[in-house]
Amino acid sequence: MSEQTRNFSLCGHSGAGKTALSEAMLFNMGVVNRLGRIDDGTTTSDCDSAEIERQISLKISLLNGQWQDHHLNIIDTPGYADFISEAKAALRVSDAAVAVVDSVAGVEIGTERTWNFAAEYNLPRVLFINKMDRADVDADQVLEMVQERFGRQVVPLQMAVNPGEGFNHIVDLVAMKAYAYQDGKATEGDIPDDIQSRAEELREQFVESIAETDETLMEKYFSEGELTEEDIVAGLRRAMLQGEIFPVFFGDAYNNVGIDQLLGALVQYGPSPAESAGLRFQDGEEQEIELEATATAPLAALVFKTLAEQHVGELSLLRLFAGAIKPGDEVANSGNRSTERIGQIYHLNGNRRVEVESAAAGDIVALVKLKNTHTADTLCAKGASLQLPGIAFPEPLIRVAIQAKEQGGEDRVSTGIAQLHEEDPSFVMKFDGEVRQTILLTQGELHLEIIVSRLKERFGVEIDMEVPRIPYRETIRSNADAQYRHKKQSGGRGQFGEVFLRIAPKGRGEGFEFLNEVVGGNIPSNFIPAVEKGIVETLSQGPVAGYQVIDVAATVYDGKHHPVDSDEVSFKLAGSHAFRDAFLKAKPVLLEPIYHLEITVPEEFMGDVMGDLSSRRGRISGMDTSGHFQVIHAEAPLAEIDRYATSLRSMTQGKGFHAQRFDRYEDVPGDIMAKIIEDSQKNKGREAA
Repeated sequence: MSEQTRNFSLCGHSGAGKTALSEAMLFNMGVVNRLGRIDDGTTTSDCDSAEIERQISLKISLLNGQWQDHHLNIIDTPGYADFISEAKAALRVSDAAVAVVDSVAGVEIGTERTWNFAAEYNLPRVLFINKMDRADVDADQVLEMVQERFGRQVVPLQMAVNPGEGFNHIVDLVAMKAYAYQDGKATEGDIPDDIQSRAEELREQFVESIAETDETLMEKYFSEGELTEEDIVAGLRRAMLQGEIFPVFFGDAYNNVGIDQLLGALVQYGPSPAESAGLRFQDGEEQEIELEATATAPLAALVFKTLAEQHVGELSLLRLFAGAIKPGDEVANSGNRSTERIGQIYHLNGNRRVEVESAAAGDIVALVKLKNTHTADTLCAKGASLQLPGIAFPEPLIRVAIQAKEQGGEDRVSTGIAQLHEEDPSFVMKFDGEVRQTILLTQGELHLEIIVSRLKERFGVEIDMEVPRIPYRETIRSNADAQYRHKKQSGGRGQFGEVFLRIAPKGRGEGFEFLNEVVGGNIPSNFIPAVEKGIVETLSQGPVAGYQVIDVAATVYDGKHHPVDSDEVSFKLAGSHAFRDAFLKAKPVLLEPIYHLEITVPEEFMGDVMGDLSSRRGRISGMDTSGHFQVIHAEAPLAEIDRYATSLRSMTQGKGFHAQRFDRYEDVPGDIMAKIIEDSQKNKGREAA
């Protein structure tokens, strides 16, 4: 039954302890009989060889178990910035988010980003302040920081009694009971006298916070001075579902302190699938749609991750928002209008699979061998065309040009990349005809490294990488005329065509325009298209440095022809040469792509980042504040921001990130233009040799 299901993701900055928390949850639920350790490579969640080697999560891991008669689907997500898109995919199918915060480092950039993703999806959020056994922990300070970042809705439901080395005591402010932990087992007792008044003070604060979210509770609280435990639980649950309260819990996942309390709270206060924010959305025509989270409703399910499992093939991780499936069912993929037959259905714990007979609304399961269905695809009832909102992955930040190391390996590279892209749509490969290179765009250096290593391991193909060429443009600043005669005589019929051409600059973005002003038949009308064709073919490799020509008007206004020797080829060649000659007289310039950057950094790194931008010919266009972070809006040429994500991470100790998008083209400064032209001529010389 979906009322007895809870779906949530563990999110936060890299190193906050999400994987250790997931392992402790599985241990408490009896799924594993000993706590796996990241250092030993024995956790359920980080089961990939690359994850074990690097000791960080690189992808989503789906986990599940039973707690207090409820089925819990837990998604452990990577915190490393290169794999933040995995967290976004996990949150898309979750009903709540648990933000895991390091007790000493506090709210870091990864926490902030995933918190904002959860807000985008309107998810209820819980905070778990982990590693409370750290010697230098200050419980009040970290709580204050969290409240400063995420607002007054952040309300502690617990009191950490003895933070620091040996941490093992927690007070539950709802039940007003103390819990002492030994070897992960809790003993319930009364609150010690020396902290009773502090506990009562904290309880009063959180009860007031709950009362403030509901008029009826507020009236009762003012008239009676207290709320019953039933009032508190009901009010807290409602306020959490509406995003009016973000409960805070304390613990130590490594030593299994406080994890049972967190699990209990997620069951008691967390949303069921029937209360999921994902049930209401607008379709492509902006019609409001509300799904019913029951097994009898029409099927609505989203594939949020594709995994490649050795000896099994592809596994599709699927969240059912409505309806039910069982092996043998035929369902529709509404995106590509294909049908799929459901095969085996599994519950996963890392790479361990348990086959189940069916799945219904609220379940998160893995399906095998779907033929045409990949990440972000919707499965619905056969004959239906329902399309669930997909997953908007962050724009890739790193560009590299790639080619197969071995001659003839291009097809294997292409096949391997295509398959990896089905598993991970957050990177893109495309052939850029303009610079004549295959470009791979990834979220960061480690993301690139993982893709390259998977290509080698799984497809036996290696690639060479180089800095991608910049797609400069060529245009002109003034008018110019040129005349070109093409004449060739070699016995028999010759070639003859003469073109008089005038060119002029056009406004940015107006493109190329061809005009014919020839009168008197000096160029017969049937040869005019050949003149245009010759010019258009020249546009792809401009006269200055071989880059695409834009925003030019070319007018053919006169010419000569020969009644026997003139033909289309002659006028095509004459048009091409006349255009080149005129272009070089018309104050030609190179244009370069300018990108808009949105750079989010802690305030202490502002000076370094702005100085670095200046060295990259960047211009700052504005600044905003986002909590503890400063957001710099800037513009910089693409040529100057190669691997900028890596540089920014280095400058900010991993605490800064940025987004970038193409904005426009503008003139290349004269000295840089001269260097580009010189390099272009050298390359031409090498190619000719």
